[in-house]
Amino acid sequence: MSLHRRKLGTQGLEVGAIGLGCMGMSQSYGPADETESIATLHRAVELGCNFFDTAEGYGPYVNEELIGRAFRDRRDAVVIATKVGFRFENGRQMGADTDSRPESIRLAVEGCLRRLRTDHIDLLYQHRIDRNVPIEEFAGTVGELVREGKVRYLGFSEIGVANLRRAHATHPVSALQSEYSLWERNLEPDIIPVLKELGIGLVPFCPLGRGFLTGGVRRAEAYQDGDTRRTDPRYQGENFDANVEAAQIVFDIARSRGVTAGQIALAWLLAKGEFIVPIPGTKRRAYLEENVAADQIRFDAAEMQTLDAALAAGTVSGNRYNDFVMTTIDR
Repeated sequence: MSLHRRKLGTQGLEVGAIGLGCMGMSQSYGPADETESIATLHRAVELGCNFFDTAEGYGPYVNEELIGRAFRDRRDAVVIATKVGFRFENGRQMGADTDSRPESIRLAVEGCLRRLRTDHIDLLYQHRIDRNVPIEEFAGTVGELVREGKVRYLGFSEIGVANLRRAHATHPVSALQSEYSLWERNLEPDIIPVLKELGIGLVPFCPLGRGFLTGGVRRAEAYQDGDTRRTDPRYQGENFDANVEAAQIVFDIARSRGVTAGQIALAWLLAKGEFIVPIPGTKRRAYLEENVAADQIRFDAAEMQTLDAALAAGTVSGNRYNDFVMTTIDR
C-alpha cells in the first residue's frame, strides 16, 4: 500500500495524495504521546504519506519541534508545511492577534527553521490574514524568502476570494488550506471555482468532520478542559444530536462497502479533484494506516451523487467555530 502522488498548484509542489495533520500530536485533542507520535510520523513516510502540516502556533512551538526531531535524519523524504502570522509574546500566543509585517514574518520564519531543524520550509502559509497588513505585503515577503531559498512555496489558510486573487497576482500561490469535507461544504460556491481557475491546490483540514464521520464523538461536556471539542458549537446540545443523526447516512454507505465512514469521507474528497490533498489529523499508527487505505477506494457517478447530496450545505447544525474564532476567517 503506497499513496498516489498529487500536485498542489502549478509551481511544482508534489506530495502524497493524503497528508498528515500534526496539531493533535501536541495540543487540542487530549494528552500528548511523543513516542507514538514519532512512530506515526515515521510510518507515514513508509506508506508514501510525505506531506506534514504544522504551525508555529501549535503548542506554541512544540509541534514544530516534534516534527524537527522526528525528521532530522530524513528531511529529504518529507514535505513540511508550517504557518506563521499570529502574534506571540514571551512564548505565548496572544489570542487571535495577528502580525504579518515583513520584519515579523522574517523573524517567525527563522524560528520555524530552527525548530524544524532545516534550512528551508517547503510550504509556508499565512495562518490568518492580518487586516492591518496588505496581503500583497505578506505575499511579497514570502516571494523574497523563496528567492533566498528559505521557503519553496506560498500558501494561505482560511483566506477569501478577493485576498487570494490579490496575493496570487503578487506571488504565485500553491495551496489554500481550509476546512472542507462531506461534512463542511462552505468552499463550494465561491472558493473552489477560483482555485480551479488560478491553478491553486486545496488542502482540507478536518476532512473527517471533526470526528463526526469517525463514530467516536461524545458531547462537548464529556471532553477535558483544553480539548477544543468542549467549545465546538457542533458538539453542543441539540446541535450534537442533529449532527450524529445526519452522519448516519455515511456510516450506512460505509457498511455497504465494507469500509469505515472515515475512509468514505476521505475517498470522496480525493474524488472531488486531483488538486485536493486532505490532511486528516492523527497521532496513532492504526488510524494513519486506515486513512491512507482510503486512497484505494473508488466511486461511480451514482455513488458520488448520493454522497454529494447526503450532507449538502445546510445539513450540519451549528457553526464550525465559536463566534470569536469565526471573526478570524476571511470570508
